Amino acid sequence: MKFANFPILIPAFTARIYIDTPLPIAADLLNIPFLPSAGTLISEPNYRPALRATFVHGSDFLRRDPDGQMVRLDVTSVARDATGALLRFNYNGVVGMTGDEGKIIRGDVNATTTGFWQRLLGSGRFIVEENEPIVVEYKISEVGAPCGGE
Repeated sequence: MKFANFPILIPAFTARIYIDTPLPIAADLLNIPFLPSAGTLISEPNYRPALRATFVHGSDFLRRDPDGQMVRLDVTSVARDATGALLRFNYNGVVGMTGDEGKIIRGDVNATTTGFWQRLLGSGRFIVEENEPIVVEYKISEVGAPCGGE
């Protein structure tokens, strides 16, 4: 079935964010800093504008809902490309605490790499490897106009 005139998703970037030890701020608020100069934001092959940047600063503030079932993400960061130009990278989201993602956020020693979360414009997952920092990986798409529509 073809959906005429609906927008399309164009693969654009992969973000790999290496996270440090969480910093509790309050009972319902946690800050997770990025490891400086470790993560990357890289454009997909043939995507324009081409980008290869390294995160120099960033963190994720997670606020837990009163029932404890979900956390609200508020991520703000800065990345630098090879020319020295800086760019701001930020996003918001909601993550459930009862599944595998919740194990990672809670610091559960039995946490493992998660599958990709299904989202409309991006898809993310946690990557857990022994003796390595946890990585948050996002596949990010551009929303484009359909080609050849009416």
